[in-house]
Amino acid sequence: MRFLHTADWQLGMTRHFLDADAQARFTDARLDAISRLGAVAAERDAEFVVVCGDVFEDNRLAPAVVARSLDRIAAIERPVYLMPGNHDPLDAASIYTSELFRRHRPENVIVLERPGVHAVRPGGELLAAPWFSKHPAGDPLTEAVAAAPPPAEGVIRIAVGHGGTLPVGAQDQRLIDVGALSQRIATGQLRYVALGDRHSVTEVAPGVWYSGAPEVTNFDHKETASGSVLVVDVPDAGPPEVEPVRVGTWRFASREFPLTAERDVDAAVGALSALPDKDRTVVKVGFTGTVGLAAKARLDDEIAALRARFAAVELWERKTDLAVLPGEDELDALELTGPAADAAQELLGVARSGGERAADASGALALLYRLTRQEVGA
Repeated sequence: MRFLHTADWQLGMTRHFLDADAQARFTDARLDAISRLGAVAAERDAEFVVVCGDVFEDNRLAPAVVARSLDRIAAIERPVYLMPGNHDPLDAASIYTSELFRRHRPENVIVLERPGVHAVRPGGELLAAPWFSKHPAGDPLTEAVAAAPPPAEGVIRIAVGHGGTLPVGAQDQRLIDVGALSQRIATGQLRYVALGDRHSVTEVAPGVWYSGAPEVTNFDHKETASGSVLVVDVPDAGPPEVEPVRVGTWRFASREFPLTAERDVDAAVGALSALPDKDRTVVKVGFTGTVGLAAKARLDDEIAALRARFAAVELWERKTDLAVLPGEDELDALELTGPAADAAQELLGVARSGGERAADASGALALLYRLTRQEVGA
């Protein structure tokens, strides 16, 4: 049995740091990922595609999002099994039971809307564990596996679940018990466990995998291997073979840079400028160290220029601790007079004090420096 394992499409997802133009491109990219994984299914001659939860970002989406998503799924031209997860549970407001979904649902879409065994073909079946609320009391997969009778001899059974996994030795009925699943794999009752919820490709245990999201959803210090779909081969006997195949095109990159001089600003800007596919890349940057006014002004100008090239540039506030300590020569070069000069000297004293207001004073000096240099055309 060969199939595609995917999850966490979260169609309709928005990101607060994307402007309207970038958000539109990001939305289209998430739809394009469906088309690309459909092409992978055709190229690899997969029997079906199973989506292990969170097909949609929410149960309350614009009709166009749902309709366009189903049009993309229809083009896959093989069975596509959709299982509700915590983002799109089978509750009273479920997308899957809406008139909108029923109207646009293509023939190749099968919703795994009840826990238990679903036959996909003679000799092959899915053991599904859909979510019926965002916060179930127990893990749906653990409950579904425990309630299901053993498969008939020679039948390949694939478990389909969604949610976090239970660490070895821990106890939490809301999490997936990987130990119990591994025991069933060892006895042949399960041949593979397809999981969703974790957005990075992860092998939790032999035969137990998270597919990750087919398109990036978070920065790479948190999400290390998203943007793929898994091609799974389950032989009549022996362990499954799993191959991640890239289908995503976006990148959310997080970068940290220590700065002590203007040449460090050049190095940081060079590293960011070297990133490819800027229109599909979001960068979160953190800066640490101490710089003068000229270096800070240069940094601000370069970051503003980079924002026009990238999908978005975010300041990584948790990783930013950048002090601005101007030298006397930098203030003298501005040729300030009167009250402006007095204010600058006062700000300089506060900035050098290291007190609670030092950061605000440094920021004010940096802004004053930039504005004054712009005014004189420097």
